[in-house]
Amino acid sequence: MATSFLVFDVESVADADLVSRVHYGGVYQPADALARYRDELRERYDSDFVPYTFQVPAVVVVGKVNAEFILEDIVALDEPRFRPHVITENFWRGWERYRRPTLVSFNGQRFDVPLLELAAFRYGISVPGWFQGGKPSDQPRNRFNTTAHIDLCEMLTNFGATRFTGGLNLAANLLGKPGKMDVQGHMVQDMFAAGQLTEIADYCRCDVLDTYFVFLRSRVLVGRLTLEQEQRLIAETKRWIEQRAEKVAAYRLYLDRWGDWSNPWASGAEAASEPLPAGTAKDAG
Repeated sequence: MATSFLVFDVESVADADLVSRVHYGGVYQPADALARYRDELRERYDSDFVPYTFQVPAVVVVGKVNAEFILEDIVALDEPRFRPHVITENFWRGWERYRRPTLVSFNGQRFDVPLLELAAFRYGISVPGWFQGGKPSDQPRNRFNTTAHIDLCEMLTNFGATRFTGGLNLAANLLGKPGKMDVQGHMVQDMFAAGQLTEIADYCRCDVLDTYFVFLRSRVLVGRLTLEQEQRLIAETKRWIEQRAEKVAAYRLYLDRWGDWSNPWASGAEAASEPLPAGTAKDAG
């Protein structure tokens, strides 16, 4: 069955040489410039996260999902070499090769996709299909074009009308899934400097699994799946992970932290069907 959705996550790192040239006129060595810039960010924002415009993709993991919402494969692009320009090329060429499936991310509209667009600009990669359309509103990259890209954070916040405090970690935990474990996003820069690309890729794989399970629940929310269908897909995916856990450390860790969603309908279905009594908040509207 054809791939209908690409569930993906990006881990990125700062380009220290670019930071040195743009912020400090090349006066400092790249590593020193990056350290200085991160210190300045901490003083100003209480976070040393470098803006995506100064970053390149270090790891991109993609989950291939078919039209029946079955997870068929998870791949880390350009593993084990993880070359940023090849990762970027593989992502955009893969999107074309699979006939432009719907991208699925969590907060990808604000970070992952702009970073990959800028990486294509940086490396001279042509992506005409992503920018097609006579008007910006017709382009796949348009913020409200959910046929091209479902950003689950955008969906849950009504396109930024509210803040989703807790992020993917919270959304995954609502469903009993691990969310953030031993590695977190702010650690990636230092892990990259230490050569821990395999560990970064494992972290990214876990984020893709979390995103996939949040995606499944979102399909229940919009009426594309029943709750029973979603639960069957989750059970099938758990078996898929178990079959690969021996060879992939990320899957072993994910299973160790696995949790099942506590289904309130299992014992309270009758009560849920009873009408609200007069005078409740619903009637007071």
